[in-house]
Amino acid sequence: MKTVAPYLCVRDGAAAIAFYKKAFAAEEVARYEHEGKLGHATLRINDHMLMLADEFPDLEAVVGNVAPETLGGRTTFTINLEVDDADAWFDRAIAAGATAIRPVTDEFFGRHGKLRDPFGHVWSVVTQKSE
Repeated sequence: MKTVAPYLCVRDGAAAIAFYKKAFAAEEVARYEHEGKLGHATLRINDHMLMLADEFPDLEAVVGNVAPETLGGRTTFTINLEVDDADAWFDRAIAAGATAIRPVTDEFFGRHGKLRDPFGHVWSVVTQKSE
């Protein structure tokens, strides 16, 4: 597998996996527990890979990241998810518990909406215009 994949840090990995399955039809590819928490999971969303793990505050020096809640609900990036129907994917994520940041609208490149998942991560849901 040669890819660049986001690796998210969350506070409740099991709940995050359940949310991503419901919101984005994620398929669980791998899952490993560590000290009673989610040590690592790999998900496939719309043929793209997403990795995540629970936050381990005692290991931050070697893990290198923390969950958005630790940053006061902020995150430093947006996950761009290209889909066949931005409106349907956006609506499904909202119904699953995401919060709308910007509703799906027409942009010069296609349909685009932005949302925040219940774990603090920001997603752009995009359907590109067909030329």
